[in-house]
Amino acid sequence: MAREQTGAAGRRKANGAATPPSSKGKAPSESGGKDELLQYYRDMLLIRRFEERAGQLYGMGLIGGFCHLYIGQEAIAVGVQAAHKDGDQVITGYREHGHMLACGMDPKAVMAELTGRATGSSKGKGGSMHMFSTAKNFYGGHGIVGAQVPLGTGLAFANRYRENGAVAFTYFGDGAANQGQVYESFNMAELWSLPVVYIIENNQYAMGTAIGRSSSETHLYKRGASFRIPGEEVDGMDVLAVKAAAAKAAEYARSGKGPYILEMKTYRYRGHSMSDPAKYRTREEVDEIRKTRDPIDHVEEMLEKKGYADEAALKAIDAEVKRIVADAAEFARTSPEPDPSELYTDVYTDAPVGAQA
Repeated sequence: MAREQTGAAGRRKANGAATPPSSKGKAPSESGGKDELLQYYRDMLLIRRFEERAGQLYGMGLIGGFCHLYIGQEAIAVGVQAAHKDGDQVITGYREHGHMLACGMDPKAVMAELTGRATGSSKGKGGSMHMFSTAKNFYGGHGIVGAQVPLGTGLAFANRYRENGAVAFTYFGDGAANQGQVYESFNMAELWSLPVVYIIENNQYAMGTAIGRSSSETHLYKRGASFRIPGEEVDGMDVLAVKAAAAKAAEYARSGKGPYILEMKTYRYRGHSMSDPAKYRTREEVDEIRKTRDPIDHVEEMLEKKGYADEAALKAIDAEVKRIVADAAEFARTSPEPDPSELYTDVYTDAPVGAQA
């Protein structure tokens, strides 16, 4: 069953919002070796700088449609990825740029896809919300809220059927947690003991409504209790805590025990999308989280405290990351747009003659 947790996290505020992630009353994670922490720092910083540049390109009119940034939530994608084994899959919703980079996808291909170019990961046809990479076992990128949950459950069913030992990491947000298809998926996953880890990225506000105004039970890790699915609340601003919880959940699912739910308490700094002014929360609230709970600052502090890196070394990493992002933006800007004939490709897949429907 889901474990009850105490503390400030999850309690409702007067305006109906869940209290943003807090470090009060607990010591931050301090494990992790030098190489591990440096890699997490670089990976999270790459996501942060990439998303900042994507926001700029959107403002310049180079990214069309919707664009949902992952700034503030970097520790989740990086920490969970650290618990992956070969063959494990990732599927998520439309705030997926960070997940793609964490999976090891080329920043140039991701940025080119954002700008609708032929060199993009989906040939410029997916844009911000519908990117894929079967080479990296990344299955989207889905614009319909909650639609990725039954699809991720289907990936887990295939893993069980094939007995390949893989786990499907299926992400969704606190808003999608109220979708009915999520609970149909939970029921089937537990009935069939499917190897799936459901990761709820609870950034407190869904599209723009505080969780306390939309959810009668704001402890979302409990949502699987009626299906006998265990759950756990995790500090999603602490990459080491995320990695530890993801490794534990993956081992549970991989061993044949069935699904596991992780509620990652996190916070997005930007609006729901680029068109969202985020007037449903105060600037002081956002600034407080940035100042006290930033996931990248947390790792930076550990690196300096342990003597693993000084200010000069960290600035060098930042400079390297900025060069990578600048190169990706230039690559995207100068790449050609898809040929109109691409409208007719990748619509169907060829099946062997005589295959059953």
